[in-house]
Amino acid sequence: MPRLSLQALHDLARRALARAGANPDMAEATARALVYADAHGLSSHGVARIPQYAAHLKNGRADGAARPRIATAKGGAVLVDAGFGLAFAACALAVDEAMRRARDFGVAYAGVTNSHHFGVAGYHLEPIGASALVGMAFGNSPAAMPAAGGTRPLFGTNPLAAIFPRGKGPPLLIDLSLSEVARGKLMIAAKEGASIPLGWALDKEGNPTSDPKAGLEGSMLALGGNKGAVLALIVELLVTALTGAAIGFEATSFFVEEGNRPRLGQAFLVIDPAALSGREVYDERIETLIAAMTAEPTVRVPGYRRYALAAEAAEEGIEIPLNLQRQLEELAG
Repeated sequence: MPRLSLQALHDLARRALARAGANPDMAEATARALVYADAHGLSSHGVARIPQYAAHLKNGRADGAARPRIATAKGGAVLVDAGFGLAFAACALAVDEAMRRARDFGVAYAGVTNSHHFGVAGYHLEPIGASALVGMAFGNSPAAMPAAGGTRPLFGTNPLAAIFPRGKGPPLLIDLSLSEVARGKLMIAAKEGASIPLGWALDKEGNPTSDPKAGLEGSMLALGGNKGAVLALIVELLVTALTGAAIGFEATSFFVEEGNRPRLGQAFLVIDPAALSGREVYDERIETLIAAMTAEPTVRVPGYRRYALAAEAAEEGIEIPLNLQRQLEELAG
């Protein structure tokens, strides 16, 4: 497989998105987020998504001319309208607003409405952790999982993430999808003609399947069974009822070119530790817990594997499949 530097891959991604119709800010923000995903070992949310995004820009499922704006604001609460564009520039505005308001009020909640796929949830939290603030991210996606006890897909895989800064090292970064695996893993397996483990997905008839294409047409299994499905419901409400965004079952799948504008929702919660126990107490509690965790050599600190992969990618670049490189070059013209 060819290996590209982070900058070369970013430039290729940005040009492909711009040629598909994304305005300069949207293309830049999206390219940065997708390359971040590949660098951190999350290729299901990396530049492999660009052909999908480009198709949505070209056929109107995403508006490449959109500029995010603040729709409403009150104290520590703010709502950003993504204007039906790709999500990343809107999420960046929401995170900036949430950090600013958290410094003023101690806590802030920023919602995003009329949005699109927001990629790796933890990506949006990096500036929060770097600013010594605690953050959480939530997002919904087109219907992929049934409600607890049901069989019809209603909720998306609805990722959530959290970041906790440390005084003595990189932040803890916790990032998970509420399906057994991210749906993007099925997309990659389908492209590669590979099978998937039983327990990841059901086919349209509700039967367990090892065929990723059947899983994409059917439904994903929730992480932890009914408990995961209930957590997905909580995320769904946080990012739709509070923002006016579309519920998962109202949005056409990302994995088809034709369909509606997804109008999805995201939300970011930011907390200033200094407003509560104070930074000194916060740091002591974090380090006490991490010391207890890492007393066992088999315990991994959440996020640290990603940081190691990113450092390696910065030095050595990223391998991508040759057919994907050619596809991106064709899109970039």
